[in-house]
Amino acid sequence: MLRQGSILITVGTRPEIIKMAPIIRALQHSGVPFTFLHCGQHYDYNMSQQFIEQLNLPKHGINHKITALHPAQQTAQIITKTAQAIRETKPALMLTEGDTNSTLATALAANKQKTNIGHVEAGLRSFDLRMPEEHNRRIVDHISTLLFAPTHHSRLNLENEKVWGTIYTTGNTIIDAIKQHLPIAQKQSTILQTINFQEYALATAHRQENVDNPHALKALGEAFTEAPIPIIYPVHPRTKKRLKQTKLWKKLAKSKNVQILPPIGYFDFLILMKASKLIITDSGGIQEEATAPEIRKPVLVTRLYTERPEAVEAGFAKIVGTEKTTILKAIDQTLNTQPQLPLHSPYGDGDAAEKIVSIIKQTPNNTETTSTLEFNDIKI
Repeated sequence: MLRQGSILITVGTRPEIIKMAPIIRALQHSGVPFTFLHCGQHYDYNMSQQFIEQLNLPKHGINHKITALHPAQQTAQIITKTAQAIRETKPALMLTEGDTNSTLATALAANKQKTNIGHVEAGLRSFDLRMPEEHNRRIVDHISTLLFAPTHHSRLNLENEKVWGTIYTTGNTIIDAIKQHLPIAQKQSTILQTINFQEYALATAHRQENVDNPHALKALGEAFTEAPIPIIYPVHPRTKKRLKQTKLWKKLAKSKNVQILPPIGYFDFLILMKASKLIITDSGGIQEEATAPEIRKPVLVTRLYTERPEAVEAGFAKIVGTEKTTILKAIDQTLNTQPQLPLHSPYGDGDAAEKIVSIIKQTPNNTETTSTLEFNDIKI
């Protein structure tokens, strides 16, 4: 049982686990008591539990199993279970990360329990309200006590929206994670032994606006099969379901230009990124990871907008949309020009977790300044 005044760390998806790992280590090193809560959004072993094991995170925390698949029901279950965990552990501060349903649900649970919220990776904005992630991150930012903005861009977004919590610019813990984990990955991973190509582009696709849009999904599939470089494609379970529904799965599986992989471990993915020629993705986290000095790869973003403008401004990322011809043209240009990428990441130097823990420790009584502000009172 956690004593009152400690930290409750919540995660629910693969990226959250990875980005919270450096904070957990920093808390352990600093002697700050905490409980680790996995709220169960990614319930599949390959999508979640293997990352916890690989990163050697606490095994004796709280693990929730979420049975609902519909986003509304899933969010409701996480709120209920997290609220119970908060009542039992009585933390002074709950840390949540990112912009997923887990992030929103755990933050709402803490808000209703009048528990302080620390939002790691606060202030990101795509300004694309079709994205459920955009709704999630905005709501969480407006009910958080401590807002850990990774960059100056994200800080300005929070200031412009006049959030009531205290804002700190810290860098992004994804750079910490790569700095800590890539050396381990290089020793442990054997993924390159399974790859059929000497040179390749690494591709991912999982965003709702792409996966649930038959036109966009078809364009992505055809771009992969026609690309001027072989494509390594680890497929998210939800994406695989949609590919089968749209009759694209067999075409991709039979293509000599595409090697499909099941969901893979974090260490294996790091190695695939490092060995690739370029990355094609709709993932926000991968846009950040590609900027790490240890990775440094050009990224083609298959979206219309990005909440990571820093990667674009630094020259790492280029937004190419979801039209086949545009994607293929961008692949050609990237391969032919071989862009010179910066040596420094716009997301920090790999010390974000230490900064965040230092801020928490310096806040009186571990942020024991709970506001009575309720979510119902917020105007967004």
